[in-house]
Amino acid sequence: MTTSHLNGHVASEGGGGRGGNDELRGGQQHREMAVDCPGDLGSRTLPVRRSAQLERIRQHQEDLRRRREEEGRQLDLNASLRLRKLSQNPNIGIDNPTFLQDSHIPQQPALGGQHTQALLGLEELLFSLKQVRGLLPDQQSQNDVELVLSLLNKSDFQSALKIHNAVASSMNRPSPPFPHTQHALPLAMEVRSLVQSCHSKEGLELHSLLTDTHVQALLLAHDGIAEVELQPESELVEGETLTQWGGETVKIVRIEKAQDVPLGATVRNEMESVLISRIVRGGAAERSGLLSEGDEILEINGTEIRGKDVNQVFDILADMHGLLTFVLIPNNQNKPAPVKETVIHVKAHFDYDPSDDPYVPCRELGLSFQKGDILHIISQSDPNWWQAYRDGDEDNQPLAGLVPGKSFQQQREAMKQTIEEDKEPEKTGKLWCAKKNKRKRKKYNSHRADDLDEEILTYEEMALYHQPANRKRPIALIGPSSCGQAELRQKLLHNQPDRFAGAVPRKESSWNQINDKQHFFCI
Repeated sequence: MTTSHLNGHVASEGGGGRGGNDELRGGQQHREMAVDCPGDLGSRTLPVRRSAQLERIRQHQEDLRRRREEEGRQLDLNASLRLRKLSQNPNIGIDNPTFLQDSHIPQQPALGGQHTQALLGLEELLFSLKQVRGLLPDQQSQNDVELVLSLLNKSDFQSALKIHNAVASSMNRPSPPFPHTQHALPLAMEVRSLVQSCHSKEGLELHSLLTDTHVQALLLAHDGIAEVELQPESELVEGETLTQWGGETVKIVRIEKAQDVPLGATVRNEMESVLISRIVRGGAAERSGLLSEGDEILEINGTEIRGKDVNQVFDILADMHGLLTFVLIPNNQNKPAPVKETVIHVKAHFDYDPSDDPYVPCRELGLSFQKGDILHIISQSDPNWWQAYRDGDEDNQPLAGLVPGKSFQQQREAMKQTIEEDKEPEKTGKLWCAKKNKRKRKKYNSHRADDLDEEILTYEEMALYHQPANRKRPIALIGPSSCGQAELRQKLLHNQPDRFAGAVPRKESSWNQINDKQHFFCI
């Protein structure tokens, strides 16, 4: 997998640093690349028209359907040597009385458009297989057919077949009529006024029907539905979902991106697909809420994305700002309900440089810090890689950076300690006896998170201290005598009297002394 820096040049090829425990990969199966747009480049593409967009969506659906059919045929032919043998043309033809020509099958328009689901008959299939089993020459082929027959006779398979036929029957029904006008009731009233003076039997009957309140209510309901169906689509809709051919759901998303605001998303390659891998806080994608992790990108502003690598996607988005139109296949996995995350503040107890970390999923988004820095953790949706800002860099850093999660960093530190202990040379005892190591060595166990919390300190949660207005914190200057404490105290009191004040000492006194501004007397 290729990883690219923000300047568009390739940083690493292949799986550098892929060795070690699989847990250290942080759940990342693919490298990611940020697709932020440089601010000094103008928009060179315009939003495409709706008709051309739908044509390209239809072409994408056709490509997906053909690819799946081809993969299915390859799997069917290469599943076993016996199936490959059966796929060859037999020397002697077999009469199949249950076969019907295409001309005998009634054709009717379907709801699905071009792709009509076929109804499968179980009885005909069982009858055909039994006939074929008796005509096969070898025992192995007969055993294969017997295996298929046993599968078809199972209750689970028959229930699934009934569900398929029910769905296919629903898809094969003719589509409902589309309204031609939203003014049916006014037209009916106009016709009623025209036939009012008519004395023929048909005219009187038509006038009676159009005067009926139930018919008028029906036409009124028709006009209300037609008004919604015939309403023109707005060109500035932020996001919409279209169900297209082949059962695929294609989503068209429009995001307004300013020139100085990064998109805030990373992409990765899976075969020929380009998937959104991560949504970064602070970018246009996160603010819009229309892009989700796992969505497949088909087009951006009319430019086809499928089949391109992450570097090419970066180059395409580098020239774009303004209105960005994405054509996506949304992620079908169940998404957890969005939870409003609270910002936590932690103090780092180790140094981190993303350029030296082979496990960081997106090196250009890695956030470097030093021991003692305060980090504001704004997202822990990925437990292995948190999104954070350094304290004081919120205004200068538009996008959040990636830092190792607490448990992930503890696992790495525990493995480092285990490896260092394994490399220590064994100390031998006197004469022929080996000296036992009295300290019992602990083996690394990724499931012992409680022990890791006590042994390895990575982050320490902090909270901002708010000084009460009526109370000041004491500051003690400790040192040997005559080392300058008094001079330092007087300097602080003189230079910053609004922040520092001298403490009122307490001392023993007799009965006749009372408290004043200089001393508190204790009896």
